[in-house]
Amino acid sequence: MYLNQFLLLAAVLFSLGVYGVLARKNGVLVLMSIELMLNAVNINLVAFGAFRDTVAGQVFALFVIAIAAAEVGVGLAIILLIFRNRASIDIDHLDSMKG
Repeated sequence: MYLNQFLLLAAVLFSLGVYGVLARKNGVLVLMSIELMLNAVNINLVAFGAFRDTVAGQVFALFVIAIAAAEVGVGLAIILLIFRNRASIDIDHLDSMKG
């Protein structure tokens, strides 16, 4: 397979993730979209690492996966606390935390 096929796949996944972050109002779906964007970055890292015949891309992808797992844990905890306090996880109604 060619490098540009992997880059095109990653670009499509990243674009879908950006659309999901910008268009969704549900906190869980926003977190899923962020994960989709991180997976697109992982595809790029592994593809470039394989293209250059090094394992550096795979090592960086492993670090990104570890950070993504921590991000999901913290993000879901925040969303659960918001749901407990407001009985909704609609992101548009979180303006009470301003200022």
